[in-house]
Amino acid sequence: MHKALSGLGELVVFAPETVQSATSHGITYSTPLMTQIVQVTDDMSGIAVDGRPADCVKLAMRALWEEQFGEGSKPDLTISGMNSGSNVGINIIYSGTVAAAIESAFLGVPSIAVSLHLSNRAKTCYDRAAEIARVVIDKVLENKLESSEVININVPTCETPDRKMPEIKVVDMNAGGDLGFYDKRVAPDGRVYFWAAGDGMSFAHTSEGSDVEALKQGYATVTPLDYVLTHTSRMELWRDRVQS
Repeated sequence: MHKALSGLGELVVFAPETVQSATSHGITYSTPLMTQIVQVTDDMSGIAVDGRPADCVKLAMRALWEEQFGEGSKPDLTISGMNSGSNVGINIIYSGTVAAAIESAFLGVPSIAVSLHLSNRAKTCYDRAAEIARVVIDKVLENKLESSEVININVPTCETPDRKMPEIKVVDMNAGGDLGFYDKRVAPDGRVYFWAAGDGMSFAHTSEGSDVEALKQGYATVTPLDYVLTHTSRMELWRDRVQS
């Protein structure tokens, strides 16, 4: 992804030290956040953070960025990802990738979350997927993003280096619950434990025109996200019911 973003601007990388799948918007308060500079390739280095994706953004915005670029400075844009696995439907809520993008918007910097839908992990062509993501990002950035704006991009499966550029579709988030299941097992000491199973793309229902449907149909999906959780249309009802 770093290579695909070359030329977009000065790239500064902050990333979790370990895999953070489905960690949502967790933040670390009870332990220190250890950091180290990591030289990933000859052309890429970054700061690894022993924390959650949202920790990386929060730490970068509130401490590390100003150390490097001066007090009061902040980035123009945050790009979170590319995640190995799609973030559509309820997975948006579970996603650490999306949470990092939302944390950025909370702190006044527009953001884009990028995820890749997987079918056969061994055959996945990440370089081409990143190139596709860059095309979608460029299309998004043809328009000014508000400081609180979050755009969620999902790239369809990509298993060949010549994979055709998919059509881009702006879609709603699917609201069906995850139908993932659990494998029940018994430990040697007799305790019962469960492993989460399922493919992460089975839902109670899939709405027509939703991100889940479009991604399965092979579109690159774009969904503007709103992280304000107030159910505005229910406010007056609840004022009438309980307000003194």
